[in-house]
Amino acid sequence: MFLVFTPAGTPVWRIKYRYPDPEKGTVQRQYAIGVYPEISLEAARIEREAIRALLREGKDPVKARQVNKAAAAIANDQTFSTVMHDWLEKQKKDWSAIHYTKSKQALERDIEPRLGKLPVAEISPAMIATTIETVLNRGVRDTAAKILQHVSGIFRLAAARGMRSDNPAVPVREILPKPERRGRRPALLTFAELGDALRRAEIARLSPAVRMAHRLCAFTVARITNIVEARWTEFDLDATPATWIIPRIQMKSKEPLYNHKIVLGPAIVEELRQWRRLVGNTGYLFPSPAGQKQKHISRESVEKAYRETLRLRDKHCPHGWRSALSSIARDSGREREVIELTLDHIQDDEVARAYDRGERLVKRIELMTWWNEQLVKAQQEPA
Repeated sequence: MFLVFTPAGTPVWRIKYRYPDPEKGTVQRQYAIGVYPEISLEAARIEREAIRALLREGKDPVKARQVNKAAAAIANDQTFSTVMHDWLEKQKKDWSAIHYTKSKQALERDIEPRLGKLPVAEISPAMIATTIETVLNRGVRDTAAKILQHVSGIFRLAAARGMRSDNPAVPVREILPKPERRGRRPALLTFAELGDALRRAEIARLSPAVRMAHRLCAFTVARITNIVEARWTEFDLDATPATWIIPRIQMKSKEPLYNHKIVLGPAIVEELRQWRRLVGNTGYLFPSPAGQKQKHISRESVEKAYRETLRLRDKHCPHGWRSALSSIARDSGREREVIELTLDHIQDDEVARAYDRGERLVKRIELMTWWNEQLVKAQQEPA
């Protein structure tokens, strides 16, 4: 047992001991008892005897202390997991059901397995950084940033309850890559180019789910998030016209109050019927290939297919179909209002929206029938 001075000049009691390691053999370790004179010489000697007793029992003193701290934290409801679920419950009333579910799943998947059982007072920035880096390694920078934001909120709650005085998640922001500057998303703006993109996808090595998600994206011009999260309960393929009704809560804009109706053209309806026969008519349209319950393919899988497999990086992306419809339809003399309703863009001011609740369904049927016909023709006729 000896005193060692920290870089700040604080004297700390430490004990050296040897302990057998299954991989490294006998290794030398140190156990910090506490700061002198807060821990007197007599108290330090008593602690030393306790450590010797643990070693005689074949227990590592450092690990034993960690176990004791974790047990105490569990007994006092001060684990990260406890605070995390308390924090989520507090957010629930202010978040949409979709946002709450996604956030909870992300924390339970990526954070809780590593940090959940640890006392919030013992978690360091390095522990959080290591955990966030595993998310970054999947190539999902935005997801990692959102998760870290949630973790920071959890530690703010812990600080408010007196469990610790700092927020160890704050310095971890430094490991996040700088977000890419986003200008206009790339889009092909002629039917000849769009037909070429459709033909590329037909001969490319894509998974069946990604290929069908791409087709739905092209023929409905829906947002990619809505595409991958689509459920069969939202589709009526036997109606006239066939429709896909997306609950408003799942849309980017929470106004207007009614759900977003997408008119399905004949070509995509027949493809969807074939797809339904293949995967069944329950749950997600595009279930995860890993077979996980309640999971669907990711938007990244579709976007990556455009960038790499179809070699359309900086030329076209899933969102590009929306730009293509908007640009080509206007050039063809289609009404701007009908196009914007099809794309679910907010139009007019709040007062006007409160009184005008029409969906212009007849003209939207005409627009989407025309769009579907033109895409089929473009795919069949090489430029």
